Amino acid sequence: MTDPKLVLVTGGAGFIGSHLCERLVAEGHRVISLDNYFTGSRENHVPGVEYREGHTKDIERLVPETPAVVYHLGEYSRVEQSVLEPDLVEDLNSAGTRAVIEFWKARKPKLVYAGSSTKFGDSGAARYASPYARTKAENSELVKKIGDELGLPYAITYFYNVYGPRERAGTYGTVIEIFKQLYARGAPITVTSPGTQRRNFTHVNDIVEGLMLVGFRGEGDEFGLGNERAFSILEVARLFGTEVLMLPPREGNRMESSLDTHKANALGWATKERLEDYVQRFLNAHPRAAVRPRRVLVFSTTFYPIAGPAEDALLALMRGMPLVQFDVVTTRFDKSVEAAGPLPANVAVHRVGYGRKSDKYLLPILGYRVGIRLAREHEYLFAWSIFASYGAFATLLLKRSLGLPVLITLADQNLSDIAPWKRWLLRRALTGADQVYGMEPHHERHAAAIARRGTLRSSMGEGDAFANQLRFVYAQTLKGMLA
Repeated sequence: MTDPKLVLVTGGAGFIGSHLCERLVAEGHRVISLDNYFTGSRENHVPGVEYREGHTKDIERLVPETPAVVYHLGEYSRVEQSVLEPDLVEDLNSAGTRAVIEFWKARKPKLVYAGSSTKFGDSGAARYASPYARTKAENSELVKKIGDELGLPYAITYFYNVYGPRERAGTYGTVIEIFKQLYARGAPITVTSPGTQRRNFTHVNDIVEGLMLVGFRGEGDEFGLGNERAFSILEVARLFGTEVLMLPPREGNRMESSLDTHKANALGWATKERLEDYVQRFLNAHPRAAVRPRRVLVFSTTFYPIAGPAEDALLALMRGMPLVQFDVVTTRFDKSVEAAGPLPANVAVHRVGYGRKSDKYLLPILGYRVGIRLAREHEYLFAWSIFASYGAFATLLLKRSLGLPVLITLADQNLSDIAPWKRWLLRRALTGADQVYGMEPHHERHAAAIARRGTLRSSMGEGDAFANQLRFVYAQTLKGMLA
């Protein structure tokens, strides 16, 4: 039997979901949250909500009740990152949502699906630009098709760049929160080229107001929930009044998205919050930290001209970020490297060893010595090791000696079948690093198993947001080279 006061929110411990749960409880509803805590947080829990942990694929087992309304917000929700994680997107957005739809068909509650405005980006072309955009578009169309054919109650909303309290930073962070953290920590605000891409930034309070109206009064598709005013990403960055660092273009980054709010407006919905006011309140409450240098210390077993795809991607990233200084500590490896051609002006290479392949075994000690000298001459945001390899041990020694945060990227390493002694060494490297990122989800699964740690990432302090932007560009560049 349907409980008229019961509302189910998938993703209820997430950014938008927690605000929606808060509003529903305040209006007297009994609320169940189903969240797998992939990006949700227990810090977002709202008193009065019943929290159930699990994948939406298991919704039938985890939610035996029949709610009056299901708000389905619990999907993967980052556009550009999804290019690097297509299997994960398929699991969360396709398999998970199919189970929610089966639940809807069996129990017949009203389903409110949180679609994505990427469906409308670049005159519709953006829906094919990333796994996220594709799956969200397919899901919204599937909900409409089934709802119309079976006469089931539904409403489909489309969010436009939501910001506000409880935003996420890091890998799955939102633009505004990333900018806030970069500003607060003295790092340059990074903007993906060309910077003219336009977005309709909408406060979470306005989104929740729209969800409440649509959830209880709206029927059908095309409920756009977005602020009519669009900003270019460069315009948003300049609201913070500090330096802007341009990053290379990214796959999946749409230039614009059309906005149609007439159906939501007909329900009495309109935005009240302004982005510029929100940013100004943040600036008033958070003084700018001392500006950090745009300098990164990199350790790589080999480097130009002796290079594979990982090193080529690193050099391409460096060329694309001329305002960041990279100091690369690497091996001679082969005497021919002394005749290497010129490198970009923002790259300084410091080679150790004797020009033999065995130089890689010397990198942890000799590279550490060079790193100590460089760290005493310059201030770095963090030390970055390409691969969890010989250079990683030099970075960990630097962390122990100087407290320098450590980022390790796994690139195309195969960690699934390695000798026990290598596994033992890798465990120490992966456990000691502040952040470990893989180019593919399976890299991180294997790394987490080797490291025996719940998460591969902890805060790097001032370098956090910048490291995330940097490693993302690197991973995408490498992925493009391997394609």
